[in-house]
Amino acid sequence: MNKKIVSGYPLIINYLGIFAILIGFINLLPLILIPFRMEDIKDSYLFLYPGGISILIGSIVFIYFKGREKGKLERNQDAILVVCIWIMAILISSMPFILTGNYTFTQAIFESTSGYSTTGLTVVDVTVAPKALLLFRSLLQFFGGIGLVLVLTSAISDKFGMRLYSAEGHSDKLMPNLIRSGRTILSIYIGYITIGVMLYLIFGMPFFDAINHAISAVATGGFSTQKASIGYYNSVPIEIITMVLMLLGGTNFFVHLMLLRGKLKNVIGHVEVKLLGIMILIGFPLFTLNLLSTYNGNVLQSLRVGSFQFISAATGTGYQTVDSFIGVMTPSFFFFGLIILMVLGAGMGSTAGGMKQYRVALAFKSMYWNVKEQLSHKKIIRTHFINKIGSKTVVEREDIVFNHSFLMIYLVVLVIGTLIFASFGHSLENSLFEFASSLGTVGLSVGITGYHAHPLILWTSAIGMFLGRLEFYVIFIAIAKIYMDATKKKIGTEKKIAEIK
Repeated sequence: MNKKIVSGYPLIINYLGIFAILIGFINLLPLILIPFRMEDIKDSYLFLYPGGISILIGSIVFIYFKGREKGKLERNQDAILVVCIWIMAILISSMPFILTGNYTFTQAIFESTSGYSTTGLTVVDVTVAPKALLLFRSLLQFFGGIGLVLVLTSAISDKFGMRLYSAEGHSDKLMPNLIRSGRTILSIYIGYITIGVMLYLIFGMPFFDAINHAISAVATGGFSTQKASIGYYNSVPIEIITMVLMLLGGTNFFVHLMLLRGKLKNVIGHVEVKLLGIMILIGFPLFTLNLLSTYNGNVLQSLRVGSFQFISAATGTGYQTVDSFIGVMTPSFFFFGLIILMVLGAGMGSTAGGMKQYRVALAFKSMYWNVKEQLSHKKIIRTHFINKIGSKTVVEREDIVFNHSFLMIYLVVLVIGTLIFASFGHSLENSLFEFASSLGTVGLSVGITGYHAHPLILWTSAIGMFLGRLEFYVIFIAIAKIYMDATKKKIGTEKKIAEIK
């Protein structure tokens, strides 16, 4: 007896059932805090209900399709599945916030999106929120930073999982298959977090704070357990540790692998490392000089504040050591410098967002190549290279076209979001700052987004975070595929009706 092959959209539903089970377990993870803090048992329902329901529904779907032969997804349906996974994860993980009774559906979606996208903008008052909820936010950034699809698909299959991982916008295939890549990335990731926790503890940070800040720093997320963020501790060692963790999180995982293997020459030769080095050499002095008037000529304090905020913005983390980015610091090179850094972003294959340093470097190189070609003889054909992880990689014309189109889409979305924010009475510069932070999944804020923000502001920001994290194309492809399939089905139905008549 031949078994019915499950393919297409039913196969997507089948996979979503499995993912729902895994996302349910993510929602149950904060319960590990209860044995250490029995007073938090009263908040366990916040995670038991959404986690349990998600696992139950996922199990029903899984059982329904159990035993059926699995076919293959059609072309571009992997993009649909990736988008559906993210939407489902955001919806399920918004429930703990709603169940507290303190947040609306919009606010909960905003917070959940901010967590998974590793942005760090928040509507949560950390001074009164349950500890388990604060840990939950950090865990969202952990899974969102390392790659939600990487974690989930590695539990399903290897070949199929790598397709989804690529569709999510990752290029960091460290190993030939997903399982080995996943283990390598997880090992690096957890190793950095562990070292970060230990160093934080040495310099006086409480254990709970140390865990949350180490996770969020490496995830370039920026969620903090303190209202004043890292500035609460007023500690130079803690700020330096955080800067190092942010830089590690904002660097391509392939670079980490080369570094751990002792291939320092490959690391230094990588185009993104070079670009970041140039940015730091230029940015640190300029930020310091710009802040001298704010800190009464104190060079060390200006360097301390300027360098920390520079790294926080450049890596897309969003931790801060100053009370506000408005007032005495606006308008200034410091303020607009942060906007530029948030737009540029960090390394490809890192936990950060933004345009990404590789794309920016490729854009500048392509401009140079274009000028050089214009000045050369027309019959001369050149092959262009860019240094990736210490080796020369050929750059095709299609790569340049795709790169420019991505950067253009990014800027168009940035302008649209800025204008929406400005329509609510906020200045253009503050609107640009806030939406650049959302789209770049950074988390620095001038106060436009927050608990009392208009729902449209929060939804605009959430959409920006979602687009920025999945890097546009996978979402556009998913929407286009659904539309094309719906159109084909409609035409097919109309033909059948016409035949019957």
